[in-house]
Amino acid sequence: MKKNDPASRIQDLRQFGEFGGVNPSITDSSTYTFLEADTMVDTFHGETQGCFLYSRHWNPSNKYLADALAALDETEAGWVTASGMAAITCSLLELCNSGDHIVTSVTTYGGTFAFLKNYLPKFNIDVSFVNIADLESVEKAIRPNTRLIYTESLTNPLLQVSDIPVLSDLCKTNGIKLIVDNTFTPMIVSPARLGADIVVYSMTKFINGKNDCVAGAICSSVDFINALSDVNAGSAMLLGPVLDPLRSSSILKNLHTLHIRMKQHSRNAMFIAERFLDLGLKVIYPGLESHPHHTLMKEIMNPEFGFGGMFTLDLGDHETSYKFMQAMQEKDIGYLAVSLGYFKTLFSCSGHSTSSEVPEDIQKEIGLSDGLTRFSIGLDNDIERTCEKMISCLKEMNIV
Repeated sequence: MKKNDPASRIQDLRQFGEFGGVNPSITDSSTYTFLEADTMVDTFHGETQGCFLYSRHWNPSNKYLADALAALDETEAGWVTASGMAAITCSLLELCNSGDHIVTSVTTYGGTFAFLKNYLPKFNIDVSFVNIADLESVEKAIRPNTRLIYTESLTNPLLQVSDIPVLSDLCKTNGIKLIVDNTFTPMIVSPARLGADIVVYSMTKFINGKNDCVAGAICSSVDFINALSDVNAGSAMLLGPVLDPLRSSSILKNLHTLHIRMKQHSRNAMFIAERFLDLGLKVIYPGLESHPHHTLMKEIMNPEFGFGGMFTLDLGDHETSYKFMQAMQEKDIGYLAVSLGYFKTLFSCSGHSTSSEVPEDIQKEIGLSDGLTRFSIGLDNDIERTCEKMISCLKEMNIV
């Protein structure tokens, strides 16, 4: 099988400024002139594609970034949004109408869970939450009115690995779409190549990598992106989650170092996960042979980028988790903060932060313990030093 190299596809992009600058020019206009009035009329009617009409619709800076993301995921087209949630919600609302049904992983980002559980009922859209790793349960949940299956490549925060090829086959058999959130594993997993119809991202995280902005992305077919951006009926056009062109430009530059960063995140996370496992701690990391989906991860991943920068440590209860995280922050290991993909390590107690929207009974049902601590491991040059500082915190608390 030919090597899948998303980094090279980005490297091969020919994008430069209108005056020859090596970086594309930044669009500083909300509206655009037409040389002929008829072209404007045709664009409003949806009969002309590729024209810049108004920055909520398209603008050159966002198009550069969208094209680069499409290259990353090997899709026909892309669209960028002002947040990851905007990418998710616009995609779902584009596909679903009143009376439709969605099958989704019960283990998913808290904001996504809240939208699916609490918001979509307003539109009479029903959602079934399943264990995405139990493919029999997924299949049984599909109904005649099901429009799509929604999952994450690596679920948040329990780090289940979705079997995208099998889920894709299931969707094709039933004439429905597969949406995959690939926020945790850009470059590591290529969902569209594995059969996903739509790939969504919070670019806030690894793709941008600096925690200095909030942004999202949708990668899919030309037809789907055109539908999203249709001036008369497109969910992205009419809901208006436009990304600022200046941010698009900065994210595009950061995208060119993503392959280097993902390798370092992965190398560092693997080192710490292995050390913690050796200490007898309860660690979840897909790179460990102890992970229940380790073999599946190896089958679907692009191996040169590693197993990712995310792992979890179960400390039993949130009080212990809080004390450990505060100790790590005091030793300058990283920050007690939500989000991920930053150049410094970030840590949070999932059930009381990014998954707090998930009711406690469901948290217990899916195995999200009260002390599950999620780590986004940074780009530390000396990871052994960082790991020893972490272990010193554990020893001070008599955890090891």
